[in-house]
Amino acid sequence: MTRFRSIEFILSPPSPHMVGDGFRVHHFFPGNAPFDMQRLSPFLMLDYNAPFSFPPSHIPKGVDVHPHKGFETVSIVFKGSIAHHDSSGNSGVIGEGEVQWMTAGSGILHKEYHEESFSSSGGLFHMAQLWVNLPAAFKSHAPRYQEISRAMILTKSIEKGKVECIAGEFQNDTGPAQTFSPVILFVAELDAGGIFEHSFPEHFNAACLQVEGSGTWNRNSPTPEHHLVVFSNDGNSVSFEAKQPSKLLFMAGEPLNEPIASYGPFVMNTQAEIREALEDYRAGKFGRLE
Repeated sequence: MTRFRSIEFILSPPSPHMVGDGFRVHHFFPGNAPFDMQRLSPFLMLDYNAPFSFPPSHIPKGVDVHPHKGFETVSIVFKGSIAHHDSSGNSGVIGEGEVQWMTAGSGILHKEYHEESFSSSGGLFHMAQLWVNLPAAFKSHAPRYQEISRAMILTKSIEKGKVECIAGEFQNDTGPAQTFSPVILFVAELDAGGIFEHSFPEHFNAACLQVEGSGTWNRNSPTPEHHLVVFSNDGNSVSFEAKQPSKLLFMAGEPLNEPIASYGPFVMNTQAEIREALEDYRAGKFGRLE
């Protein structure tokens, strides 16, 4: 039987701040949220770069070389383009409607910045980045990089719209992202009057970023643009009706139910593992990247 989830929180976008010089983000969680890092496990963090116009620059803006260990970064681009390089030898560029899914695993250095041609011309930049925790058994997995192009993303038609499935299953087909625990990640685009519905296990944590437009969740909860909806774990389905053309970033996943120890760019299970991560980084074990 379908039981719509109630809404636990509707979070307005916090004041923006710069990450490096290329990402102007609203940091939704964990830092500005009324809950801790376990509440939306396996999702650890959401930074949202609402539409922002960058002027032309001959030096690409972004974030210079920095480390990560113990989790994954997932970058979803709505407008503009991002380049990536890491110490495992991976590099790539993603544009509008594409995704970078980087597994830091046992430790990696990377840098991310505006792609050169976008930087030269400037323009509207719009994206989101999620951090997805790794189960303890995979925190020492070798780093890897998934560049998910538009052609790879599973696209399904729905009433007055479409769903782009990046990870997880939608309408009996599976998205292209390889994940270490059950994760659902969709981008839904709807015309006015369009309806997005999805059923998934009641114990999965779930949230949705209202990227564009506005509408009503579960027939009684209106949500405005650029707000984050966090669902209670009291049902097995969600439903959204668009009141105007809308875009959603929907995420759900099975909680890991493991301890979280975090320090900046490292997410492990114990403080001893954090100290080890710092020692490995200082000893150069994450490789080299100029």
